[in-house]
Amino acid sequence: MTRTNDVRARLRDPARRRTTVDSLVALGLVLLIGVPTAYIALTSGYGLSVTATATATAAIVMPAALAWRRNRPVASAVTIYASGLLHVLVELAMFRGIGLLIVPTDLLVLVALYSVTVYGPRWARRTALGGALLGAGLLAVVMASEFGGSGVWNFLLILAGISGSILATWGLAQFRRGRLEHIQSLIERARRLEVERDQQAQLAIAAERTRIAREMHDVVGHTLSVVIAQADGGRYAARTDTDAAERALTTIAEMGRDALADIRRILGVLRDGDSAESTALLPQPVDADLDALVEHVRSSGAAVSTVRVGTARPLPPGAGLTIYRICQEALTNALKHAGPSARITVLLQWQQPGTLVLQVDDDGRGAAARGDGHGQGLVGMRERAALFGGSVSAGPRPGGGFRVRAQLPLAEPTWTDDAAGTAWTAGAAGLPAPPAMPSNAPVRTTEGPR
Repeated sequence: MTRTNDVRARLRDPARRRTTVDSLVALGLVLLIGVPTAYIALTSGYGLSVTATATATAAIVMPAALAWRRNRPVASAVTIYASGLLHVLVELAMFRGIGLLIVPTDLLVLVALYSVTVYGPRWARRTALGGALLGAGLLAVVMASEFGGSGVWNFLLILAGISGSILATWGLAQFRRGRLEHIQSLIERARRLEVERDQQAQLAIAAERTRIAREMHDVVGHTLSVVIAQADGGRYAARTDTDAAERALTTIAEMGRDALADIRRILGVLRDGDSAESTALLPQPVDADLDALVEHVRSSGAAVSTVRVGTARPLPPGAGLTIYRICQEALTNALKHAGPSARITVLLQWQQPGTLVLQVDDDGRGAAARGDGHGQGLVGMRERAALFGGSVSAGPRPGGGFRVRAQLPLAEPTWTDDAAGTAWTAGAAGLPAPPAMPSNAPVRTTEGPR
């Protein structure tokens, strides 16, 4: 079976197909033209003379050389040209006239000129054209001297006829070569486009994997941090307060279920072939879900407060998820590194023109906190903010503790007057008009347990 497949592969190879076709054509020309011409040359009045032998040899060699006219066009053209020139020179040297000066296989010189012009290099094309024209001049001189009348007119007529055939063949070959080069350029362009398409697909896959890894890190890291805190608290409370232990176990179960649902939605992308449709399966929280997120963290016993400054505006698609995940990661880091008695404040500020600010502060260990050096939380936060042209800064606060500050630029709405009245135009199409923001923007604060 393997050998059969190898044979089929060789038959499908264009180079092998060309060689097979040319070989069969060459064999047919040898049998139909070369052998009869050689027989006539050897059985004519010339007998086995040098002239007859040279003519018979050229009659066999010239069509046989067409077998490699496309794979080795230069070698094929040199063989045909040399064979034709050899028997002509021998005929002239023996002073036999024009009896065997021109034979049917000499027309294969035009085929050789065509082949080397189409498939050969530039120098070979020019050399073949010059050699053919010189041969035309030589034949015109010899043949004009054999005919009666004005030798000049005979020379010009014969030269014009032979040269016209040569130039016509050369022009046709040039046109064919141009077509082949155009087709080859299209094939090369299609190949490059395929390579670029594959590269873009690989980049898209890499970006999708990074996004999924970021989602998994945020979901799993936050959930496990809260679960660990609740488990530790429940273990100590179980000795004295069974109700507190039960509440801790309930919180662990709820967090586990939520995390499992998020992970299933995220991993659903890997099973779906269309990433665009799969994106709709991912959790898409908005800033309003920050209350639920803070409540989850607060249920673990952490002192968390939320502050909202200004009136909320519509967010571009995906920006709500970015705010949610950055806040989630910042709270997770605070739970792990700030210490058991640290107070955390989440600030969501809309007042700055065209900018949404999320700031998470804690008064815990700050610069004294040490991590394992393998975390990717800050990197993920910066990547998320960079998708919307924003930035994230994180570091110890001057007065103690740690601060994470994220800024996302938002398209500012504009008001225009037209014939129908006042119209609102959003920076992002399809967004509803926001409520008017008074100069004294409200500040809403939700205090957690102290």
